[in-house]
Amino acid sequence: MKELIIAINSGSSSLKFQVYEFPEEKMIAKGLFERIGLATSMDLTYSLDEAKNRRSVEGETHEDAVKFLLEFLLEQKIVADLSEITGVGHRVAHGGEFFKGSCLVDDEALEKIKSLAHLAPLHNPINIMGIEAFKNNLPACPQVAVFDTSFHQTMPEENFLYPIPYHLYEEEGIRRFGFHGTSHQYVAAEAAKSLGKNVEDLKIISCHLGNGGSICAIKNGRSVITSMGFTPLAGIMMGTRCGDIDPSIVTYLGREKQMSFAEIEQMMNQESGFKGVSGISSDARDIEEAFEQGNPKAILAMNMFCGRVKQTIGSYAAELGGLDVLIFTAGIGENSPIIRQLACEGLSFFGVTVDEQRNNSRQSMISQEDGQVAVMVVPTNEERMIVRETNQLIAN
Repeated sequence: MKELIIAINSGSSSLKFQVYEFPEEKMIAKGLFERIGLATSMDLTYSLDEAKNRRSVEGETHEDAVKFLLEFLLEQKIVADLSEITGVGHRVAHGGEFFKGSCLVDDEALEKIKSLAHLAPLHNPINIMGIEAFKNNLPACPQVAVFDTSFHQTMPEENFLYPIPYHLYEEEGIRRFGFHGTSHQYVAAEAAKSLGKNVEDLKIISCHLGNGGSICAIKNGRSVITSMGFTPLAGIMMGTRCGDIDPSIVTYLGREKQMSFAEIEQMMNQESGFKGVSGISSDARDIEEAFEQGNPKAILAMNMFCGRVKQTIGSYAAELGGLDVLIFTAGIGENSPIIRQLACEGLSFFGVTVDEQRNNSRQSMISQEDGQVAVMVVPTNEERMIVRETNQLIAN
């Protein structure tokens, strides 16, 4: 009898899945439901081998997507019986301080996840929808929550606290949480494996650069500081998010422009970053194209983005007391040679060098032969990390 684990990543109008067979940890199916809740049908893109397939699916809720997914697994003979699904792992954005690691989802854990919705209002309620949909349709199957924040629970107090009155941490839980933890943990382990070393023996900086982006310093296999903070708005400049700015800008806009908190929050989250600076797009590919054509605002946006990545790498190398491995991952990090090149320019003084030919030919090791720091491109796979965590918890 097969033992299958499904990784689920629920979005506001989407549900991404990957199905793995254990103990081989072999992916046998993956797909994405889109346009959930936007019409009376959804779009499903899936692959069982190399070829991509598309079909329209009746339904308009996450539960409808889950019901169809289970029927689809039977229809495609991926499972002979649903009892072959031995676990479902869910990406959950925010675990607060409740969850230091992944957990089996029982009623108590589910209530705690719900209680954290105010810290991730765009994510946790949607993640809960995925959990509850499987609970309703596959009630006997163990479910596991894998949190974006839990990898960063190892940060020391001086790195996760803000220099504001301490009682605001005690009463409101205001602190740096960090996100993309599953990705940072995965690529650090993969980089160490590729180098034939133990992750615990390396000083690593991981740059997860996508439409949302964060950078993490990893020492002894543990996160010691990360750029996102109390929310995913903090840190480096992103596709539509401003990242770190002078907090007085918020009060200035309220006072001088009579903008409401909601309007300022919308501006910082949806109208800033690449989109706000360039006036062109939030997509780095569009910015790169305009950059190559000499568009001044695109050049400015690229220089700002790469400059902030570089500044964070430098400060995190200081935090680590040196650097062995620098990783680029996620949509931009994996696919943009020019951004990797610009982000590393001027860092040769502490051993970071990029070989132009390796970088442009998309090799995994892009540092120069004599470089002291291994500069690597490591594709992230949060779903694989989710199934690993799920399998380990169920096995234990």
